[in-house]
Parts: sequence; structure tokens; C-alpha cells
Amino acid sequence: MTTCRLCGAGDLASVVDLGATPPCERILTAAQLDEPEVTYPLHLRVCTACWLAQLPPLITPEETFTDYAYFSSYSTSWVEHARAFVAGLPLRPGAFVVEVASNDGYLLRHVVERGVRCLGIEPSVNVGEAARRAGVPTVTAFLTPETARAVVREHGRADHVVANNVYAHIPDVVGFTEGLRTLVADDGWVSIEVQHLLTLIERNQYDTIYHEHFQYYTVASAQRALASGGLTLVDVELLPTHGGSIRLWARPEGTPGQRVRDALALEKAAGLHDLSGYLGFAARVAKVRRDLLGFLVGAAEAGRTVVGYGAPGKGNTLLNHCGVRPDLLAYTVDRNPYKHGKFTPGARIPVFEPGRIAADRPDYVLVLPWNLRDELVGQLSYVHDWGGRLVFPIPELEVV
Repeated sequence: MTTCRLCGAGDLASVVDLGATPPCERILTAAQLDEPEVTYPLHLRVCTACWLAQLPPLITPEETFTDYAYFSSYSTSWVEHARAFVAGLPLRPGAFVVEVASNDGYLLRHVVERGVRCLGIEPSVNVGEAARRAGVPTVTAFLTPETARAVVREHGRADHVVANNVYAHIPDVVGFTEGLRTLVADDGWVSIEVQHLLTLIERNQYDTIYHEHFQYYTVASAQRALASGGLTLVDVELLPTHGGSIRLWARPEGTPGQRVRDALALEKAAGLHDLSGYLGFAARVAKVRRDLLGFLVGAAEAGRTVVGYGAPGKGNTLLNHCGVRPDLLAYTVDRNPYKHGKFTPGARIPVFEPGRIAADRPDYVLVLPWNLRDELVGQLSYVHDWGGRLVFPIPELEVV
């Protein structure tokens, strides 16, 4: 990578280098275990001109999202988050809502329940089909300015455009933002949820760095990105989701409010509008790695069994960066049946259905989707019935 994808500047500073790993969503079948895996550098840099943190676009969205392993509806807490969001929208009679990267209809189904016209734009064929089966109108496409114009010609402009957990997934930031602007009415709203770089840095959430996340936003860099496509950031909410996210409220015209100014001040105080806030992050990442490996090696030498819970993308970054293999983590489980009987990329940890944990009664369960901690502590409370313990690797190793 030689230039910033947002502003074109050539001064990109290293934040953390995680080596080379396979793309985190390329889960393997048993037949693929004897085949080679392609790995790509995973090196996060930040532009010292516009402060957009970014990875080089070594893979394309088409490679990842045409057939996708992630179904949003398998997270109970995320579905509730979407329901509460839709319940709070002031949707007038005759309103039209469009969600970009609408996945399996986890959010728009609540719009359908309110009797409001809506449309999902989802590039993944398999999850888009699941949305249609659930009664959510969905087109299979990536959002581009051309796609947006086609949607507007057929359906009209939207009063509200939602783009949750997708603004990091597109290498063409400007073109995607122009697509959002095309979709929304002149007096409409665009809402975007994306992980906050502030919490990623402060809480050592480096496992959320993976190839399908092309960029990592502060409010300041998101404000610049939105402006590149003709949208103005007018409000922002700090959310607890995904370990710390920002909900950006943008319009074709408007003025940034007090919460935008407060968030910018918070980031500036943390040093994220200059290089000072990024120094030391790589050293903290190295400590997370040493602590997790030390725990797993110690457990193995003591004859203790350790299995995983969840097979998320972030877990694959963690396992591969730490060099964890089945001798240290026997297997992991996941609620998504798409992953059962398969193997995690790189580490090649087998994935089973969740009931395997109760059957095997392991000593420790390593929780890989740590961002769902509150939800999973309740779901996994039965592990304590035989004296088992939960292990959380981020922000620092904790055995519960």
C-alpha cells in the first residue's frame, strides 16, 4: 500500500503488523485440508493526512461476500439491537427504508412487521435468499453508484438508509458513499454503524482486524469519508456493540451537532488525530498473544482440556496470530449450522454444534466472540455445572 484510499496521501504509518493469514471467512471443508491455503499480509496502517486506518485491498469483496458464512440472526443480542433501533425510528406513513448489506433480514423484518415499505441490498446469494424466505424484499447486489441509481429508478429514494457493519467492508469508500447519497432523499437520513477505532485501540481489540475489514474509523475519519460522497455528519452515538461502535447520522445537508464535537474531542484527547495514540498498540497486542499462548500451553501440560465457543472472523485472526492449533484448542463450536463439520482457516480447528461442549465437559471454554460476552455468559452458564470455566482473551486474559 503506497497511498491512502480516501485522500490519496502517501504517508501511511504502521499501527500493527499481524503477519500473514488466510482470509478469516474462508472456512474449510474436510476435502480442503490437504490443499494449500493462500495467506495475505495483515498490516494495519494509518494515513497521517486524514487519519483513516486501513489495510491494503488484497482481497475483493466479491471473494468474501458472494457466498457468506455469517448470518446475523444467529446472534440473539444483535437481533434485539436491531429491533430496538427500528422501534425508535420515526417512520411516517408511506415511508421507505433501504438497508445496505442487509444480511438475512435480521433488521428489516422488524420494518416489515411495522407495515413499512422496505428493501434490502445484500451481495451474498445465500444469506439474501434466507431474507427473502423470511418475507424481506431483497436484491442481490453490491452497492455502487450504478446500483443505487437502478434502485431509485424502480423504487424511488429512501427516507432512511441503514448501513450497519458494512462501512469497513468496502475498499471503494468514495463510490460506496456516493451510492448511499444516491439512495437517500434530500430530506432523508443515512445511519451507519461501524466499530470505533478508539475502543479498538484502547481495549486491545486487534482480533477485529482482518482482511474483509478494509478500514477502521474514528469519528473524524468517518466525517471525511461521508463528505467525500456528499453527506454531512450531523450526529453520532457511542454504542457498546462489537466492543465499542459508533452510530453515524448523516444527511445531504446539515450541521454537526454537539455529540459530534464531543466525540471528536474525545478522540483528540486519546491522541488519535495524531500519531501519539497509536504508539504502544503493537506492544499491547504482543502481550495478548503471549498471555493466551502461556495459558493454553500451561493447560495442555497440566492435562486440562480447552475447547472454543464460536467461530467468528475475529477468532480466526486471534488463533492465527497466536499460532494456536488443535493440540492447544481441541475444537470450537458455533450456532451456525453452515460451519458444522468444517475447519477454521489457517488454524484448522474443527467446528461442531454447541451441544458438543455439554457432552465432553471440558475444563475450559475459550470464548472467541468476546463482544457478545453478556449474552454468552448466560448461554454458557451450564459449563460451571462440572467445574468448567470460561476464558476471555480480550482485552486481556481473564478466566471466569
